[in-house]
Amino acid sequence: MKKELDKALDLRKSGIYKESNEILIKMVQKFPNNASINYQCAWSFDLLGEERKAVPFYENAIQLGLSSKELEGAIIGLGSTYRTLGEYAKSKGIFQKGIDTFPNNRAIQTFYSMTLYNLKEHNKAMEFLLKCLLETTKDTQIINYKRAIAFYSDKLDEIWD
Repeated sequence: MKKELDKALDLRKSGIYKESNEILIKMVQKFPNNASINYQCAWSFDLLGEERKAVPFYENAIQLGLSSKELEGAIIGLGSTYRTLGEYAKSKGIFQKGIDTFPNNRAIQTFYSMTLYNLKEHNKAMEFLLKCLLETTKDTQIINYKRAIAFYSDKLDEIWD
């Protein structure tokens, strides 16, 4: 099993996505209850631009139980896939679960803000992005205005007279 998985992942790293995907599909058939293989198979469908085919593999992987690192990736993958398929409510739900589970993962928060944008929750999307920016930037020009940006992040529609 490890040898097959390593081959599939090496092919993916080399940009040979179709062959990698074919190996992973066969592996899921052999080991349907292996969360990691389901996750890798989902990822391989995403790389091929076949998002709808990726969904059940992401869902299975999460349900079966992944390591913390793989779970972070699966949440980003599934949430983003739902978003690209226009399933915004599902995307929002998976990203909320991700934020609850991994509160320091800025990638999850960034993808979540994209989903909020799609749901027309523009204020909340901007608030998330601005807070991510403030918590991760090393840009001194932004840091100089950190207090002001933080203050206004959830008050973007207010007018000050």
